[in-house]
Amino acid sequence: MTDQTTVVGREPRLDGASTGRTDRPRPLLVGAYAFPHGDATSNRLLQLARSAAPEGSRTLVVNDWPCEVAFPARPPGAAGVDLVTLRIRGLHRLTRLPARLARPVRVLRATRRQGVRRGDVSVVLLPMALMTLGNWTVLRLALRCPVVVDASERHDRRQFRHGWLTPYFVRHRWSTFLATRLAGRATAVSTTLAGYLTAHGLEVLVVPPQVDCDDFRAGQPPALSTGLRLLYAGTPGRKDMLDVIVRGISRLGPEQQRRVSLTIAGVTREDAAAHSDLDVSVLDGLCADVRFLGRVPRATVLTLLAESHFSMLVRPTGGYAANGFPSKVPESLAAGCPVLLNHTSDLAAYVHDGVEGLVLDGNGPDDVRWAIERALRLSDEEWTAMSRAARSRARESFDHRAWRDRVSTFVAADDRG
Repeated sequence: MTDQTTVVGREPRLDGASTGRTDRPRPLLVGAYAFPHGDATSNRLLQLARSAAPEGSRTLVVNDWPCEVAFPARPPGAAGVDLVTLRIRGLHRLTRLPARLARPVRVLRATRRQGVRRGDVSVVLLPMALMTLGNWTVLRLALRCPVVVDASERHDRRQFRHGWLTPYFVRHRWSTFLATRLAGRATAVSTTLAGYLTAHGLEVLVVPPQVDCDDFRAGQPPALSTGLRLLYAGTPGRKDMLDVIVRGISRLGPEQQRRVSLTIAGVTREDAAAHSDLDVSVLDGLCADVRFLGRVPRATVLTLLAESHFSMLVRPTGGYAANGFPSKVPESLAAGCPVLLNHTSDLAAYVHDGVEGLVLDGNGPDDVRWAIERALRLSDEEWTAMSRAARSRARESFDHRAWRDRVSTFVAADDRG
């Protein structure tokens, strides 16, 4: 370690007899997030790490905790993986920059402290955002194993106010450029994104956002006769059309609006006005109950899903939405909360109208209004059938256990790149 970092959760190396581990190599996943449940990327990487390890082994995760996020009083843990959390001491920019530049060396030293030697790692899994020359060169050469990148998004410059002048966007495109030149294989969150990477010569496995269905209890909202409970959970930015959802509700008749409540978790009213497409003046004329909760813990989101009749998601149909895959959809289905959405990305393969949710004809306010009117006409028995279908879909298509054989086989394949 450098002087700028500490290791949290480090344990001495134990022999195979005491741990049940075999001597065969295992995957190493490197992150730089509030892992394991800080955001959608953290959740994706956790399930990817679980599914990447062959039966009888566990993925080693070395996570470099982001300085911008407060470190919890109790170090985070993650079932199903061996987690080492690095933490940069101090929050000054002069402290953070050298530590970030030295990240590949710090990660390598962390693996050494865990007793990992050359030959103990079969593959390094890197999220696309961490695909840098330093990470690839040091880890590839030192561990003598292939690097597989995970692509979960491809941004469009129109998402950002300053376009190509946005540093984050430039870094994103640079990481993608490096991945298409240096990596031989990748996992991708959607078929559209996989097609882009395949066109650049990579071997790609499409892996949608995964969940652990055991984390979710079955939804049990009150009877529909007491009112329709809708939920939006996430950070809308410019990718989710929050304004369309609110305007769709505003076009319902006054009596229908009084039967509808919308909970918005993840953003305050002020932040929504400043950083999303929402025109908050529309809220003043609503008879429906609209609540903004701001950022909430993951446990609260799970509770909200269990108490809601539908989660809502409206997105544009091209660019970012076509390349990504909204992780909130598998989570909603796992909770037995059907989704009210328009089809983007690969969603048409997983969410069928009237089965796992209600599908909008488009992404305009009237499309939202018509879908809500359909939801208001549902009986409790019809909603219960949709809830059961949602949970069944999540277990078959998104649970990390259902992906283990495919992912572990793919990442362990010979790298011919």
